[in-house]
Amino acid sequence: MVLLEVWGLQAPLGEIVLRSTLVYVAIVVGMRVTGARQLGQMTPFDLVLILLIANAVQNAMVGPDTTVLGGIVAAGTLLVVNRVATSVTERIPLLRRALEGEPVLLFEDGRWLDDHIRRAALSRELVRQAMREHGFADESEVHSAVLEVDGTISIVPASARVVRTRHRVRAVRPGGN
Repeated sequence: MVLLEVWGLQAPLGEIVLRSTLVYVAIVVGMRVTGARQLGQMTPFDLVLILLIANAVQNAMVGPDTTVLGGIVAAGTLLVVNRVATSVTERIPLLRRALEGEPVLLFEDGRWLDDHIRRAALSRELVRQAMREHGFADESEVHSAVLEVDGTISIVPASARVVRTRHRVRAVRPGGN
């Protein structure tokens, strides 16, 4: 009897799938709208926020169902929805840019782009930290710093020569040649 209560669904399967899908979409949109940082730039506050959100939306996904099977269905739904979202955004660049954003230039040619840093919810100190992590002790050694869509900060050394190709895409040539 207890085994059936643990595995048997207390809510309709379709309801759990629909609830989980809606929660996934709401969280993705909410994080994009609020400008939440990507994993590469998470602070302890961001981690706490994600953990609390996970706890807060659990009941919204499974409703009254507290069974193992209900949890497995909700988790499976999230995995499938995430895979579908990844596939769709790979095929539709406009949607990818809307959901993931675009790289943000933070520092270039000795100039701090404070408006960009502020909009990215970063600080100069975080960018300096990234410079040090890339092996640059001083800002003068850096040509540019870019916040990538995955949350990492890319650093282009001042010794690199930046050239434009035929397709108006920038390429970096190490060593200034």
